[in-house]
Amino acid sequence: MKIHIVMHESFEAPGAIETWATSKKHTITYTRLYDRDRLPSNADEFDFLIVMGGPQSPATSVKECPYFDANKEISLIKKAIEKGKVVLGICLGAQLLGEALGAKFEHSPNKEIGVYDIWLSEAGKQDPIFSTFFERFPVGHWHGDMPGLTQDSKILAASKGCPRQIVRYGPALYGFQCHFEFTPISIEGMIANCSGELESGKSMPYVQTADELRKSNYTAMNQLLFRFLDRMQEISEKAH
Repeated sequence: MKIHIVMHESFEAPGAIETWATSKKHTITYTRLYDRDRLPSNADEFDFLIVMGGPQSPATSVKECPYFDANKEISLIKKAIEKGKVVLGICLGAQLLGEALGAKFEHSPNKEIGVYDIWLSEAGKQDPIFSTFFERFPVGHWHGDMPGLTQDSKILAASKGCPRQIVRYGPALYGFQCHFEFTPISIEGMIANCSGELESGKSMPYVQTADELRKSNYTAMNQLLFRFLDRMQEISEKAH
């Protein structure tokens, strides 16, 4: 399977996604926007599109961030959807996936940084993939926004701080506001580059300290991610 990963910042890394893709011997290509890479011109270059997170939002302008063009990313996501590709959006990527389907992102009721539980909704318990998960489990968080909803989308999971943690937009279209892909290495990159958010959010109810982030066990959430990605691979193979 050919996987294409769009990265907005070097420190918003694919983490455990790369571990899974490498172990499965999939072909991985990247658009590293912070290095001024160009997005693929069409969706024929990949089977599975993964759009990562970043400090930007879908409302961030090119003037504010010269290497981030939300409209171009939304266009690529639309092309992928039209071609029947498998798409996973993570954090900012989830918001862009929603935007590609006509759903405007919104601010989350709370900023969340750390490892906190999410729990499945009734729709999540019926989802073809997440119905095999526990009803409640811990995952990573680093966000202040959340993806918008379409008429047909389903909220599959929520947390105390955010009501939209996992959204299914279609059988092969999932948005994760949360982070299953964090690893001890990738979380160090987040801490090093986003320490200002830890400082400004230290009095907020769902913001952990750098030490708490470092002490978290990311193995279990990574294993859940691998289970999800296995199923997305199956969906892709059946479609093509």
